[in-house]
Amino acid sequence: MSQSENFPRSGARGRRAVAGAAVLAGALTLAAVAAGAPAGGHEMAHPNAVANVSATGAHVPFPAKLPPLRQGSLVKVHLVLKDIEVEIAPGVKYLAWGFAGGAPGPVIHVRQGQKVQLTLTNNGMIPHSVDFHAARIAPNVAFKDVDPGKSITYTFTAGDAGVFMYHCGTKPVLAHIANGMYGAIVVEPSQPLPKADREYVLVSSEWYLNGDGTKEPATLSMAKARAVQPDWVTWNGYAGQYVKAPLTADPGDIVRFWVVDAGPSLDTAFHIVGTILNRAWVNADMSQYQRNVQTVLVPAGGGAVFDVKIDEPGLYPFVSHSFASVDLGLVGLLNVGNVGGTMSH
Repeated sequence: MSQSENFPRSGARGRRAVAGAAVLAGALTLAAVAAGAPAGGHEMAHPNAVANVSATGAHVPFPAKLPPLRQGSLVKVHLVLKDIEVEIAPGVKYLAWGFAGGAPGPVIHVRQGQKVQLTLTNNGMIPHSVDFHAARIAPNVAFKDVDPGKSITYTFTAGDAGVFMYHCGTKPVLAHIANGMYGAIVVEPSQPLPKADREYVLVSSEWYLNGDGTKEPATLSMAKARAVQPDWVTWNGYAGQYVKAPLTADPGDIVRFWVVDAGPSLDTAFHIVGTILNRAWVNADMSQYQRNVQTVLVPAGGGAVFDVKIDEPGLYPFVSHSFASVDLGLVGLLNVGNVGGTMSH
């Protein structure tokens, strides 16, 4: 079955509903696919005509595995902006503004206290900028607009631990984030966290389309964005990608999720079906954590960190418990123990 055949041909609304509901209704057969291919460097862009589609036309899942910690006292990051076509759901194309060739942009992983030297190169058609929530810096200096063909460099100290959003801050910010200009930076605390066996980064976001994106790529509908009426809500830019390609763990593993809500408007009520969150660093406050909580709100523009230990093999959906978002694609699976079968929840 091709990707476009995963959904009924009854229009965009039917396709969106099935994206999340297939998990809950047991309509998908779930292969135990190990996600998290090695992430490329921060300066790499996807070589494909469509950023997250392989040469054979298959969707390439965004690598959710936390990339290695960057070493040295100064971490140099080069983000390149480019207008690019991406796939945001099976058979649905979108003309995005992307960091480093896709949406979300590359995950940046540093330790608290390191200096980050950020260079932004604008290869797009209009002015853009980059706002790092992890930076304490004068925004009129660092986050200013960069004209097409130009670059800007600024340096900040990653002094606050947690997981933070970065995004284009050029007006109207709603349009720039909704067009795919966002990503995550993980700042490990200087005092190490409890050991985790697996670590994944999840960025939730919304897509607002001016068409269904099947016959020709869609672009942004500002009317839908202002009304907060998304066509799709996704983990790491693509509806339901970790249903077909689940994230993996072994029974008894401590699995850590670094979660950012890029919005631009909806909050994420993070929840894992079938278990309890053993530790929750709420709002990315890494100085303390809550124990054994069921659901935690991650606000638009915010982040949080979650540890979970699951002993029983099975398929565990991770969702926003605001189930309208699940129905629009914000759902993935954690496959514990390399099990097969289908979801029936």
